[in-house]
Amino acid sequence: MAFDDSKLQALREKFGDGHGGDIFDPAFRKVADKIFSKSGTRLAPYAGVPTFLAAPHMPVEAENPDFGNLQVAITGVPMDLGVTNRPGSRFGPRAMRTIERIGPYNHVLGCAPVQDLRVADIGDVPFRSRYRLEMSHEDIEKRFNQIVDAGVIPLAVGGDHSITHPIMKAVGKNKPVGLIHIDAHCDTSGSFDGTKFHHGGPFRNAVLDGVLDPTRTIQIGIRGSSEYLWEFSYESGMTVIHAEEITDMGIAAIIEKAKAVVGDGPTYLSFDIDSLDPSFAPGTGTPEIGGLTTREVLELLRGLKGVNLVGGDVVEVAPQYDATTNTAHAGAQVLFEILSLMVFSPSVGAKA
Repeated sequence: MAFDDSKLQALREKFGDGHGGDIFDPAFRKVADKIFSKSGTRLAPYAGVPTFLAAPHMPVEAENPDFGNLQVAITGVPMDLGVTNRPGSRFGPRAMRTIERIGPYNHVLGCAPVQDLRVADIGDVPFRSRYRLEMSHEDIEKRFNQIVDAGVIPLAVGGDHSITHPIMKAVGKNKPVGLIHIDAHCDTSGSFDGTKFHHGGPFRNAVLDGVLDPTRTIQIGIRGSSEYLWEFSYESGMTVIHAEEITDMGIAAIIEKAKAVVGDGPTYLSFDIDSLDPSFAPGTGTPEIGGLTTREVLELLRGLKGVNLVGGDVVEVAPQYDATTNTAHAGAQVLFEILSLMVFSPSVGAKA
């Protein structure tokens, strides 16, 4: 039917004098009511003190912490003492906090996670030393034990990938968890230069510590020249999907495989920004060409709706290697997607 003056007049009457928060679709109306003020304004993305995803800032003391009634605590972990080559992911949390216009609405999952969950940016892990890696891991484990013991789901922002080992020691201390690991590298190698605590080995360490179930672990996007270091993944029973397999398999099949591997048990989601091809995310310590696109990552993550997430992280954003800020932007978007998934996680809903 042709567009005529009567239809134009009807649109003018319905939409001509309203503000941005005047929305008539019932589903969208529920979202707008959480975001717009009664006068029709919303928070300017460039104003105020930056926090992760514009979540409320809720400082939590290092000793005798009070997490209130939070369901999810987003925590910065600015530590990169475990890198094998290019340092700089200690600046990742600050860079991701300053990215504006992430969210508030996830149109695919149909949620506004900062508004739908009781979530806050609780600041950074309080480190006792900027020089000692093992001490830093102790501080990370202590902080995340506090979060887990309070019944809150942790969402971490690194930092290099070695931070995931002490986080998983807290998350999996009562029962080994499953893992969806999206990365260019398996990160299951052994000791280098006299230490096993580095960003190339957190998941071997987690399995050997009894906090990660390798048979409920899937690693997606693996590629590059370090394959010879990853025999532990295969020996322990992890499922490994190389980047070269993704085109033939398709994202939908990978999603189904991931869901089958982790089942309905408690699962951790770890996202290394170097899983993305460096054309999308050059700002990282160990870039590997031939990686995932941002569109593939969004499809993959959104397909994990309903997985029983008990924690997650985004790591290895080293912003100084990317003058465009695209890497930090991609990291912040992935953080938003993981938080969106937590809206539908049974473990998060248990503290509704």
